[in-house]
Amino acid sequence: MKEVNYKDLKFNPFNLIGDEWLLVTAGNEKDGCNTMTASWGMLGCLWGHNDPSATIYLRPQRYTKTFVDREQLFTLCVMDKSFKKQMAYLGSVSGRDEDKIAKAGLTPVYACGTTYFAEAKLVLMCRKMYAQTLDEKSFFYADTVEKNYPQRDFHTMYIGKIEKVLVRDDEYLG
Repeated sequence: MKEVNYKDLKFNPFNLIGDEWLLVTAGNEKDGCNTMTASWGMLGCLWGHNDPSATIYLRPQRYTKTFVDREQLFTLCVMDKSFKKQMAYLGSVSGRDEDKIAKAGLTPVYACGTTYFAEAKLVLMCRKMYAQTLDEKSFFYADTVEKNYPQRDFHTMYIGKIEKVLVRDDEYLG
């Protein structure tokens, strides 16, 4: 993996998040880590500093949320399409119940106080800047709530400043 400037990245964020999916990971070697698959999120700049940022959403029952809440850093890893089966598995099994990272055959890399995976083709290391649970009263359309939150288990939104970008090859570089 090599570190690159976020301004050198070239990709469609809609494809990256919606089609390729991401692994949201938090934790460290000493205290443990956990990961989960995400297909919701956003990338951009925020708060007038032109800071690159990533927004992720985690439901309260997700074990990974415990790690994201505890840590200051989290990573977003994009995996090669050959990992689609493992990505589906990591999004459907809890790390509370088994060592799903080992079972998926991923190799944790502990660096800069957080965790990413050696098999990733793109890694965004993010520092938490903001977190808030979505509020039912703030939705404009009741059907959004009924469709996505019938149990009222609203996601917590986390905004992280992207502090480091790692790429395995030049696929995402212009």
